Amino acid sequence: MEQLLAVTRLADHEPGQDYSVENIVAFSSPRRSVWGTGTAAQIHLPAPWPENVHLVAEALSQIQIEDEVGTPGSGPVAFGALPFDRSAAANLVIPRIIHGHAAEGARWRTEIAPTGGTGSSAVTPEGSGEALPAVESATPSTVDLRSVRSARDWCAAVQSATTRIKAGDLTKVVLARELLVQTDIPISATQLYRRLLQLYPAALCFVIDGFVGASPELLVSRVGEIVRAHPMAGTTPRTGDVDLDQRRANELLSSQKNRKEHQITIDMVHETLLPWCSYLDAEPVPSVVAAGPVQHLASSVEGRLSRPTPNVLDLVAALHPTPAVGGWPREPALKLIDELEQADRGPYAGPVGWTDAQGNGAFAVGIRAVELSDCSARLFAGVGVVADSDPESELEETRAKAQALLGAIVRV
Repeated sequence: MEQLLAVTRLADHEPGQDYSVENIVAFSSPRRSVWGTGTAAQIHLPAPWPENVHLVAEALSQIQIEDEVGTPGSGPVAFGALPFDRSAAANLVIPRIIHGHAAEGARWRTEIAPTGGTGSSAVTPEGSGEALPAVESATPSTVDLRSVRSARDWCAAVQSATTRIKAGDLTKVVLARELLVQTDIPISATQLYRRLLQLYPAALCFVIDGFVGASPELLVSRVGEIVRAHPMAGTTPRTGDVDLDQRRANELLSSQKNRKEHQITIDMVHETLLPWCSYLDAEPVPSVVAAGPVQHLASSVEGRLSRPTPNVLDLVAALHPTPAVGGWPREPALKLIDELEQADRGPYAGPVGWTDAQGNGAFAVGIRAVELSDCSARLFAGVGVVADSDPESELEETRAKAQALLGAIVRV
C-alpha cells in the first residue's frame, strides 16, 4: 500500500468560489468550514461503528503531514455521514484536495498524494482526484411527494408511543415520518448544498455521499481543548409574521411539555460530556433559535477537555443518539423506534461531520437532510413524543420541518 503525504499551504481565495464542481464533500459552519474533492482514501468502520471510531484516528495518523497552517481542519481530514443505527457499519472518506477557512480569516488548501513509499493497510488510497465536471444548473419542473405511511397510520404510532410512555416504559421517544420525492431530472447534491448555504447561513450545512442538509443542531465539536455542543429539543412553527413568531417563541419557552423535552436532552449531554472535562457549563435557561420554517428551544454547552484530550469521534460515539433524536432512556426508546417507525433511517439523525489528524472536528445531528439518488430523494421529519403529545400536532410539526428541504429541492 502506498504511503500518502498531505501538504497544507495558506490560500488566498474564497473556497465558495470552487463550489462549481460536482461530487464534493463539505461541512460548513459559522465558525469553520472544510470541503474537498477527489478521494485520497476511504476508511471503513466495521459494525458496530461506535466501537470502531479509533480506526479513523489510526488511518489519519498513517498519512505524512507537511502543514504550514496548523489550525483545526488543516492537514488530512476525514468526512463521514454516520448511520443512526449504532449496530451498523460506517464509512468515511479523506478527500485528495481539501479547502478550509475559519471565521478569524485563515484559509488553506491541502493536497494529498502518494509518496511512493509503503504505508499502513488502515488507509485505502483510491482515485486520482482529478478535476471534476462543473455542476450544470437545472431546476426540476415536476416534483412528486408522497409519505411512505399514511397520516392516519403514523398518528396511530404516535398514540401508541404516548400509551407506552404513560405506562412508565420510557420518558420520551422520537418518531420520524419518511417522505419520498421524485423529480423529472436528477437532483444535484452540490447545487442543493449551495442553495442551503444561501437559505440557512447560520446552519451546519453539509454534503457527504449524497446526504445533503442544513442542520440547526451541533452534536459536538472539539477545537483543541474546547468542547461545544448545542442541543435542541422543543419546536414550534414560524410564519414570517414577527409578532406572531415572537408570541409562539414565548409560548415555547413557557410550555411545560417542550421545556421537559428539552431538559431531558440537556441533562444527557451534560452528564455524558462531564467525565471528559475539567469544567463544563450549560446555559441555565434555553433560548429560542429560528431554523427555517420552525423555531427550537436550544442551549449552549461548552467546556474544557481534560488531558489526554479525547478525539472528537470518541465524544460522538458517547453522545449519539441524544434524546433529541432517539428518546430517553436510550435503549427502550431505540427499541420502540424499531417497533413503531418501520423504516431504516440510514444517516438521518446520525452524526455527520469531519475530523482531522489531531482529533479536532465538528459533527452535526443529521436532521433537515435528504438522501439523493438520481431523480429521487428520501427525507425524514421527526418529533419528540412525550406523555401528553397530541398526534395531530406532531403530524403538523413534521410537515413544517420537511418544508425546509422541500423548498430548496424545488428551487435548486
